Amino acid sequence: MRPRKEAASPRQFTGSGAAVQKYDLLTAMALIGLSGSPAMQTSMLRTVAIVTARYNWAQDEMTMGQREMARIWHVCVRTAKREVKRLTDASILIQLRPGARGRVAAYRLNHAEIRRLSKPVWECVGPDYTARMAGACEPAGQGAGNVIPIRPELTALPEDDGSGWTAAAARLQDEDPVIYRAWFGALRSRGIDGGILTLEAPNGFQASYVTNHYSRRLLAAMLSSGAAIRDVKISAP
Repeated sequence: MRPRKEAASPRQFTGSGAAVQKYDLLTAMALIGLSGSPAMQTSMLRTVAIVTARYNWAQDEMTMGQREMARIWHVCVRTAKREVKRLTDASILIQLRPGARGRVAAYRLNHAEIRRLSKPVWECVGPDYTARMAGACEPAGQGAGNVIPIRPELTALPEDDGSGWTAAAARLQDEDPVIYRAWFGALRSRGIDGGILTLEAPNGFQASYVTNHYSRRLLAAMLSSGAAIRDVKISAP
């Protein structure tokens, strides 16, 4: 069994940029499954299901019994027990406390191992994702408690094409440089047609993610900047 890393040093997914960190970690787990064997696909789908349903991001742990896992996974308890063993043997889940005397077990995601297993396919998502995941790795020997947050370097704004996107981009970057750098900085205006601004993302994944999570924020930024539009559309090359 591989060493169980990070068990004694919980992370805190709170504050500015926390949402991006969570989604990036979930993406990494999905990548491990999609690029792996059918058994690994099933294991990672099950892991993502219980993490999205029950993970305590503030404490960086999940307290959950095997009966509840079995119910969510639509399997018997015996199968759930085997799955948990498979995930802990693979060091994807770390058992913090065993279930005993009426208590349910507690688990933590092994961030380092999830990054290691998913690293070969980061580029399949895109260079922006690769950069974020590489930046999430702490320097050797430095604990989470020693990290000093710094304001991220500002991203160059897009050239003004008359659509109003440059002004909106500046507003978005001022509001949240981390989110802007991760999701908006690479968007490029393709002009306005019929009252709809089209922004092109570097790849399909980013286009889908921004559409599902940030369309309203983009539209609000455009309207606040004085653009005469009624909607924002995100496309991919």
